[in-house]
Amino acid sequence: MFFLRTRSMSLLSRVGQVRRCASTLSPALGMVAARHKHSLPDLTYDYGALEPHINAEIMQLHHSKHHATYVNNLNVTEEKYQEALAKGDITAQVSLQPALRFNGGGHINHSIFWTNLSPNGGGEPQGELAAAIKRDFGSFQTMKDKMSAATVAVQGSGWGWLGFEKETGRLRIAACPNQDPLQGTTGLVPLLGIDVWEHAYYLQYKNVRPDYVKAIWNVISWENVSERLQSAKK
Repeated sequence: MFFLRTRSMSLLSRVGQVRRCASTLSPALGMVAARHKHSLPDLTYDYGALEPHINAEIMQLHHSKHHATYVNNLNVTEEKYQEALAKGDITAQVSLQPALRFNGGGHINHSIFWTNLSPNGGGEPQGELAAAIKRDFGSFQTMKDKMSAATVAVQGSGWGWLGFEKETGRLRIAACPNQDPLQGTTGLVPLLGIDVWEHAYYLQYKNVRPDYVKAIWNVISWENVSERLQSAKK
């Protein structure tokens, strides 16, 4: 009897410990489950600051409407994905992947794009970035011509990119369709992106994409691109 009573008390004690542990873990699990919502980043310049190269109407619509839509849709899609994860619904998780790629890529790409631009931009890069461009392309003009050609040649909608390849330490030019994010689809770290979706230029340049691509070099922030190269090398 004494043995049974002692064993029963020991089991009750362990049950109490498990319950206390569970109650302690619950808030922590809730914090893990809580999802950070994405938000539209502020610009560091006015919508009209990039004129005459990109007009204010394009910038206002592009930032406050198009980018905002990617952010909103990304948040909605992530909520649905969390629900699918909680239910163990693999079919729903798979079906949500295209929306995650499209809206997540749109948010990533545009967040880089705004910082790549500056009313004080243009000219040529300096320092380590300039040396890397000369090493990998022969000259700044050659890099500019190759990236412009690759960007103009994007079929339909997409992006032209200057990226950093970590494995080789080299700069590479790439083009991505739709809103595919550069790093997530090619492994290249994005340094400079040019958006060639029509909403980025049509109101001003109509269907003459080459003129838009030529003009955007006048507002490229080489300081930002240089900072991205430094970060990519770490």
